[in-house]
Amino acid sequence: MNVSEAVLSRKSIRSFLSKPVNNTLIKGLLKMSSRSPSGGNLQPWKIFILNKKSMHEFLSFQANWSGEEVFEYDIYPKKLKEPYRTYRYSLGEQMYSLLDIPREDNEARIHQVLKNYEFFGAPAALFCYVDKDMGKPQWSDLGMFLQTFMLLAREAGLDTCAQEAWAMKSKSVSEFLNVSDSHMMFCGMAIGYRNDEDIINSLDSERAPIDDWATFV
Repeated sequence: MNVSEAVLSRKSIRSFLSKPVNNTLIKGLLKMSSRSPSGGNLQPWKIFILNKKSMHEFLSFQANWSGEEVFEYDIYPKKLKEPYRTYRYSLGEQMYSLLDIPREDNEARIHQVLKNYEFFGAPAALFCYVDKDMGKPQWSDLGMFLQTFMLLAREAGLDTCAQEAWAMKSKSVSEFLNVSDSHMMFCGMAIGYRNDEDIINSLDSERAPIDDWATFV
């Protein structure tokens, strides 16, 4: 698989097979992903991997968590302006239409959202943290690292779903992982093999025409 094929076939997978993922494979992908660019070579990412026993223990811990949660950051701006608002809500409506969940069925929509916190059934996952002393440039470094990992995962036959939704459960996640207070969570990521029989994985998010966002000067 070349880079173009990996880019075009990568998408957020929301239903996974139970087929296990080998830790040796994940380790190799992470090691190669560390070649991602970072300003000043700071390499600000700190990665925690859940797989097999640790995944089961984590999901059980989450299911029984009764403490307060801490939102690490606003996932979207509080007043999302156009065209970004339309991009976001169009994707949501496209997904719920595919699942045959009407707008007024809030319970079904919430049930779908909560699947985030089960990694959509993926057998493995990672959490990406960053030192709280880091700034916005280092956050961009995290994005490049994670994108590199997702493309390498496609090359290896794996699929992923990057999940900023976990930033809403940072307190419980950090307690389970025993993460130092000096670090904050950026996101989680489901890792596994896509379930081709689940219609949700046929969802392809649209992209705006290049003339809407690129200017050749």
